[in-house]
Amino acid sequence: MKHICLVGNNRAPVQQFPLILRSGVSRVSKDEGPSGAAWFSRRCEASSGRRALRAPHQEGLTVGVEAGESRATMLTADELERYARHIVLRDVGGPGQAALKEASVLVIGAGGLGAPVLMYLAAAGVGRLGAVDDDIVSLSNLQRQIIHTTPDIGRLKVDSAAETVRSLNPHVAFEAHAVRLNARNAISLISDYDLVLDGSDNFETRYLVSDACFFAGKPLITAALGQFDGSLTTIRAHERDADGHYNPTYRCLFPEPPPPGTVPACAEAGVMGALAGMLGSMMALEAIREVVGFGESLVGRLVMVDARAMRFETLRYTRDPQNPLNGDTPIIVDLSGHAA
Repeated sequence: MKHICLVGNNRAPVQQFPLILRSGVSRVSKDEGPSGAAWFSRRCEASSGRRALRAPHQEGLTVGVEAGESRATMLTADELERYARHIVLRDVGGPGQAALKEASVLVIGAGGLGAPVLMYLAAAGVGRLGAVDDDIVSLSNLQRQIIHTTPDIGRLKVDSAAETVRSLNPHVAFEAHAVRLNARNAISLISDYDLVLDGSDNFETRYLVSDACFFAGKPLITAALGQFDGSLTTIRAHERDADGHYNPTYRCLFPEPPPPGTVPACAEAGVMGALAGMLGSMMALEAIREVVGFGESLVGRLVMVDARAMRFETLRYTRDPQNPLNGDTPIIVDLSGHAA
């Protein structure tokens, strides 16, 4: 039994998550371990001709435009220089950077995982970032929640995060949602963004986010953090794979939360602050990958990190036909089973 801790909000008990894997989970591998308009134009031409690295059903997100609409996104001279190290990457280039500018990403939680996620996505040039968190900054947060500083203690985390993001990259539009996600507001919040990243700290929210993303038709990147370990995966349960089968859901991987009180709270067990930065950075990288469309998505794959041994392991998991969300006989048809 593997336990993954959920870290972030001060107000709710932070507990460890039992990694209960369905029989469809299999081990895959172990220890995988000059700016200017003319120059930019050349990079765009070179990038647009590159070979797609994903299967057709795993291409980058369609962001920022309505169905059937075609629109070229222009980068300013300042943006060309700011993102120069992205643009020279063959698998990103001008089109990839333009896709990031058009993208909108909602981050659940501005804590241990959400902090590095927001900073790296802002630095990467994601055009619109939203953060959902109703908590305030406390002194004990600063050991890992690097988007906040000592003078921010007592402020809303989303307000502190907004200030940091604006100072880091003024080209990014930041939307602060100082609310607690619930069954009443989840769909409306999530539907307004292209991609959702869940860095929440309690089981109720994690299942709510995964269910809401399914019904809203939005991809989800979710991670969990322990004392010296963590995990990361991408969920596209609303989509089908190349064979026409639904992708696995969060509930295929974690069928149900542990009984209350069966695992210790992370506030008691502790957590390595730098590990939060590591997992949060990996979430941001996976988000960039999903938007731009390079490499191989983590759909159906769970990356596990053991910081004590600095070991990475990847597990492959499949859809459970009996899962209640997109199984053969689904019984969850809306969010009415979640607290309002």
